[in-house]
Amino acid sequence: MQKRWPNPKGPIIKGLKIPGITKPWIGPVLALVFLLFIGALGYRITEGWDWGDCLWMVIITISTIGYGEVEPLSESGRIVTVLIIGGGLVVVQLTIKRLLDLAGSGYFRQMRELRFHRIMRGMQNHVILCGYGRIGQEIAEQLLLEEVSILVVELDPSRRSCAEERGLMVLEGDATIDETLLQAGLDRCKSLIAALSNDASNLYVVLSAKGLRPQCRLISRADSDEAAAKLKLAGASVVVSPYVTAGRTMAATALRPLAVDFMDLLAGSNCEIEELLLTSNPDDFGRLMNKSLSELALGRQSGAMVLAIREGVNLITNPGSETKLTPGQVLVVLGSKEQLAKLRNLLGKTLCNVETVAC
Repeated sequence: MQKRWPNPKGPIIKGLKIPGITKPWIGPVLALVFLLFIGALGYRITEGWDWGDCLWMVIITISTIGYGEVEPLSESGRIVTVLIIGGGLVVVQLTIKRLLDLAGSGYFRQMRELRFHRIMRGMQNHVILCGYGRIGQEIAEQLLLEEVSILVVELDPSRRSCAEERGLMVLEGDATIDETLLQAGLDRCKSLIAALSNDASNLYVVLSAKGLRPQCRLISRADSDEAAAKLKLAGASVVVSPYVTAGRTMAATALRPLAVDFMDLLAGSNCEIEELLLTSNPDDFGRLMNKSLSELALGRQSGAMVLAIREGVNLITNPGSETKLTPGQVLVVLGSKEQLAKLRNLLGKTLCNVETVAC
């Protein structure tokens, strides 16, 4: 009767024991070891060789490499060689049969799933992308340009195949279910993007994620103003309407084509826009407390440019040199990765959090 292996999905994989993985190979390995030992012992008795020569002769005989005899064989040694060849054929046939049985029982699929879940459990600060439709594919491409780790959660087989062909990590599952989000590493992710095809599913994803990890940054797609309002109430950090965004982009292209072209060029360059959240603790500010941008010379020392400063609900765009840094501000800065790294080092312990903004 064909042996059935456990379903490799979900918690079963996490609890899979090593003996269950190695058990199918115990028989072939023991048979091979037994053949090596008995064959070497046979040469040892009949030919009087040392153990190294005996094992070498057995190995080249079983593998049919045929480098030649270590020394001319006696009649007894030839009989031993014939027996080793016969035993080798039996071991090879048993091994091939076991491989076919394992392939039919789903063992190797289980191994691939086990390896996938092991890699997935090691992911940190990744982005969980729920849905790989047209919008999800564009989101993934932009994240790949930023060299961000992505885990796609998708249930549709064709979309899963498309994401895998693109080289993305794909978790097969329903993103509206809590268990799926936990498997995707919601507790370790940088943010979650709900880009499913309908608003109801995205609402379920946001509600589930918010309940499991309230502090997680949640970005959701919405097809209507009503859905956007509900997603905000459900806890979404940012709600984006593809139609509104597309309309604004088209209008901006008609009115300010050079500005839109500049943003496209910026997206293809090595420049990034980051949001740097400053600590709310005045004691951590030290020498930076109430110092102006000109006094700190952050731009001159790092090469990065401060585009805007947010204080609560107020946004100071293109801040002047007299603008002072205070606790709780968010700096919106532009620069290369090297320049932004220098700026973060200059801010030191006053820096509380960093968010990269896709250009």
